[in-house]
Amino acid sequence: MAMNIGAGSEEEPGVMASINTTPLVDVMLVLLIIFLITIPVITKTVPVKLPHANNIPTRTKPGTIVIAVDRRGDVFWNDHEIASDRVLLQKIEQAAVEVPQPDVHIRGDRAADYKYIGHVLYELQRGGMVKIDFISIPSANEMLAGAE
Repeated sequence: MAMNIGAGSEEEPGVMASINTTPLVDVMLVLLIIFLITIPVITKTVPVKLPHANNIPTRTKPGTIVIAVDRRGDVFWNDHEIASDRVLLQKIEQAAVEVPQPDVHIRGDRAADYKYIGHVLYELQRGGMVKIDFISIPSANEMLAGAE
């Protein structure tokens, strides 16, 4: 609503002292509606069914080798401590020639330095092992996603 302020006769209207914002608001609302309608049309994506992540429990086969590395860097082969790198390499080379080659599961302590686990990986590579897995505890987010 506009209000006429000023002196003037009925024959001569006075000057309008305020801005009439009603047309501006109307135009802005129309533009907002147009943008709200066109944005979903513009942002098209390819319809793809994404896979769900499932936390599958580790199944240890009888031929699976579990190598554990504790925080001090001590290496254990199926719960038996390995005395030296030479003994570890011999065991790896013996297992690598088996048909089919057994899987190797590495369990590294959270507080262990990466160099200890990296050294075990290096020895596994030198010995010719191909199937190597890391064992870990799932995070809270993965456990919640698996419950859905």
